Amino acid sequence: MYQIVLASGSPRRREILNQVGISHTVLVSRAEEVKREGETPEELVKRLSREKASEVAGRVAGPAVIIGADTVVVQDGMVLGKPGTPERAKEMLTRLAGNIHSVYTGVCAVIQNEDGTKEEISFAERSEVEVYPMTESQIQEYAQCGEPLDKAGAYAIQGRFAVYIHRIDGNYDNIVGLPVSQLYQRVYEAGIDLYTGRMLSDRLNGYAYRKKDHIFVK
Repeated sequence: MYQIVLASGSPRRREILNQVGISHTVLVSRAEEVKREGETPEELVKRLSREKASEVAGRVAGPAVIIGADTVVVQDGMVLGKPGTPERAKEMLTRLAGNIHSVYTGVCAVIQNEDGTKEEISFAERSEVEVYPMTESQIQEYAQCGEPLDKAGAYAIQGRFAVYIHRIDGNYDNIVGLPVSQLYQRVYEAGIDLYTGRMLSDRLNGYAYRKKDHIFVK
């Protein structure tokens, strides 16, 4: 049986896994989140999620699926990370109000097998979010409430900021921080069921799952 390990201290990502019933443990990654010059948002989140998962994999013994994730908000080509302060949050929210922005989440699942071999699943998902126009007092109030300080782009779509969301195009969980449906499907295609932590019997018999026609083939 494979241990499912979330390489993130994000309570939102843990809530998503709990919501769908995937039992897991948390081991927070020590990898640094540093943007490299010239990286696209997709390249950035895929690299950071891979570094997070790989760092934690080095501290996990036995069969395991280690899940790393990284999320960024992009407005007019500018990557908006976690503001950290109400002042910075206000600046970001002013940019987002009345506009459409993109949310990218990169996910990496490192599959650590019993025989010591490792496999890696890596992907990025993009969603678009349109924010209603906001008054200066609304921006100020939300920036000061504490919620946006540790959120990419200075807002939590599942929190108080929900009243300012006009529409979304794409996966909602991706915006929260973990596109769990694609994660589950990708790992299942690799031969492991995240619900049970078990290898699929067909994989044990030398088969691989093929998504195209939903059959197992040699």
